[in-house]
Amino acid sequence: MAFKNVAIRVFFLLLVVSAAYAKDKEEKKDEKKEGAASEADGTYDITKLGAKPDGKTDCTKEVEEAWASACGGTGKQTIVIPKGDFLTGPLNFTGPCKGDSVTIKLDGNLLGSNDLAKYKANWIEIMRVKNLVITGKGTLDGQGKAVWTKNSCAKSYDCKILPNSLVLDFCDDALIEGITILNSKFFHLNIYECKGVTVKDVTVTAPGDSPNTDGIHMGDSSKVTIVDTKIGVGDDCISIGPGSKEVNISGVTCGPGHGISVGSLGRYKDEKDVTDITVKNCVLKGSTNGVRIKSYEDAKSPLVASKLTYENIQMDDVGYPIIIDQKYCPNKICTSKGDSAKVTVKDVTFKNITGTSSTPEAVSLLCSDKKPCEGVTMNDVKLEYTGKNNKTMAVCTNAKVTAKGVDKANTCDA
Repeated sequence: MAFKNVAIRVFFLLLVVSAAYAKDKEEKKDEKKEGAASEADGTYDITKLGAKPDGKTDCTKEVEEAWASACGGTGKQTIVIPKGDFLTGPLNFTGPCKGDSVTIKLDGNLLGSNDLAKYKANWIEIMRVKNLVITGKGTLDGQGKAVWTKNSCAKSYDCKILPNSLVLDFCDDALIEGITILNSKFFHLNIYECKGVTVKDVTVTAPGDSPNTDGIHMGDSSKVTIVDTKIGVGDDCISIGPGSKEVNISGVTCGPGHGISVGSLGRYKDEKDVTDITVKNCVLKGSTNGVRIKSYEDAKSPLVASKLTYENIQMDDVGYPIIIDQKYCPNKICTSKGDSAKVTVKDVTFKNITGTSSTPEAVSLLCSDKKPCEGVTMNDVKLEYTGKNNKTMAVCTNAKVTAKGVDKANTCDA
């Protein structure tokens, strides 16, 4: 009987030891897993790869090497551009990437080479990347001043396009935050075929007379948010191109520049509709236009611009604060082929638009005689002319407008 009790005790002791051993082994296994996940995350400082912050040495190779490593790694990957000036030629960052996300931490300044022979298209082009973050207090300096004289777009309908500074193609869930984009050769930021892009607390700067230096342009993209951003350029502060939908713009300061525009629309065949655009709580200062919808008078194919809302917009010495222009033809270089009636503009709301106009024409609605603008609503529009008598007026053709809280001089009802 005693032997039996001892055997039972030994058996239970072995069970306890075995369980403890198994638990310890499992914990070590978990620790190993955690360590592997930690090791998967990577940080790539371009100076450690040989990049020199002197603003003269070409660092294209080192930056692209950092991208290749980050995009090829698992977990969360970070590329660091430390303080200093780094000169590069064209940079092509192509995905899809293997990891969870890629962050470009821009603490220094990237300078775009002015050797145009190096460029096939854009300066920094990021394609097919999900969960991209570009953040920091650094600058993307396109150094465009040296090549702006080579821009012939004012003279030629099919001009050679200079490189855009930063282009996102087919990128979903991207955040651009805190950085400055300076003196682009052409557009500063171009968003194409993207979904879920947020631009926050970004500064975009170029002289008011710099050609075609749009601040932010988008096309064929959805769920784009631009917030708390300051833009002063030589063309549209923001241009919302064909195929854009579910766009929210808030807290933007624009000027100098050509305003915040939908369009141009109708320049090319088979363009897609623009819908569900909201611009609110913005300030425009000294821009040549305010909030504008523009389509070519020689539009190539049908499309619709609808559900466009402009609300709580402060105008400060702005030319033509409210514009719909279906006879758009920059520099009078349009062809005779095409028809302005192919673009439909409808369901447009202008609400609480206040401030001053640098032109007597505060409201300009120039719509197609064959397809008038429909469902245009103006509520609480109060604009004064900065010139003699402070009186403004509306110039309207073929626009069906409902107005409330608007001076009679600024109301058109046709």
